[in-house]
Amino acid sequence: MNNYIKYSLIFVVVSIIGIAVYFFATKSDHHSEMENQNEVYTCSMHPEIIKDKPGSCPICGMNLVKKVTKDHSEINDSVDDLLKPTDKFVVGNYQTTTAKDTVIHSKISLPGIVAYDSNSAVNISARISGRIEKMYVNHKYQKVAKGQKMFEIYSPELLTEQQNFIYLISNDSQNVSIINSAKQKLLLYGMTNNQINALASTKKVNPVLTIYSPANGIITGTETMTNSVISTMSKTSSNTEALDVKEGNYIKKGEVVFKLMNIDKVWGVFNVLQGYTSLVKINQPIEITSELDEKNSISEKINFVETQLNPADKTNKIRVYLNNENLKLPIGTRLEGIVQLNSTKAIWLQKQALVSLGEKKVVFVKLGNGFKATGIQTGIEMGDFVQVLGGISSKDTIAKNAQYLMDSESFIKTE
Repeated sequence: MNNYIKYSLIFVVVSIIGIAVYFFATKSDHHSEMENQNEVYTCSMHPEIIKDKPGSCPICGMNLVKKVTKDHSEINDSVDDLLKPTDKFVVGNYQTTTAKDTVIHSKISLPGIVAYDSNSAVNISARISGRIEKMYVNHKYQKVAKGQKMFEIYSPELLTEQQNFIYLISNDSQNVSIINSAKQKLLLYGMTNNQINALASTKKVNPVLTIYSPANGIITGTETMTNSVISTMSKTSSNTEALDVKEGNYIKKGEVVFKLMNIDKVWGVFNVLQGYTSLVKINQPIEITSELDEKNSISEKINFVETQLNPADKTNKIRVYLNNENLKLPIGTRLEGIVQLNSTKAIWLQKQALVSLGEKKVVFVKLGNGFKATGIQTGIEMGDFVQVLGGISSKDTIAKNAQYLMDSESFIKTE
């Protein structure tokens, strides 16, 4: 019995030792296998040569040296990983600066363009129904002057009113009130005082009425242009697009025949980048230069600031009313507007103190005998300064030229 217990204990001890040896050997083999997977060999002169075992470089014949690769299975887009290990901490003595908690005064340049002032547009409409006998304006964007002939219209209604007027002045000349009423009706139909005086003198009716332009401007089309007409005209030059109103067309009373855009009063429309809109105010001075005369500027004030953001280019628009009677700026002329801005109080940092890494901005904060890379959040830019929204404070000491630290080859590389 005692021998049985003795041999049983020996068997248990041997079994435990055997299991321990097995697991230790398995773990060592796995660790060795992992190390072998991470070991590659390359040439010092030709790093493109990579092999999984020692040997000679097939290009220069030098012995391959071992290069241990690191596991990059975990992806991290933090600033520390982007700058590690070379620029994570830079040891050295460099010029420093601090962010300023203050108000920055600066100027911004706004790109713009000369556009029609829709408030000064004039609709030339038919005051009577009739048929267009003759057209003196045939193309879109044709320039017309005040008093210039636009078209002639034949109207049976106008003929009747002219006959009534001649009858009154010929047979009832003492009835001044009725004659004046008939004359006023002819004026409302579109006849001029000279035409009415000629009618009273000759006593000959003229059913064809000539319509004249009431102002200087550019013909931009009609209100009744159909999609088919626009599609057809789009195949031609934009400066020679034909109008859809033709000789022989019948038009109704009140129908718009032409839309006339006044070129003596225009808009200067400028784009303001998102973030700067709150700094641009109505009645704020703006200096404007055009591509036609870059030396002389026009001093104006901002008349309107749009509140809606353009989703295409992330800008807001401002308008400046320009008296174009003397400027003679063609529609579409490129402009540049300079606006003096007074920012709100914020933390501002010189641009050269940060490095842009795409969507990230990095500065080097002074720590002990070196500088540590730190990510910051930025806002708008004004002159040589950028607004700091987070990451550092005005109490931090920062490298004055961040790009110099990034490019320097003399600093000590540390982890």
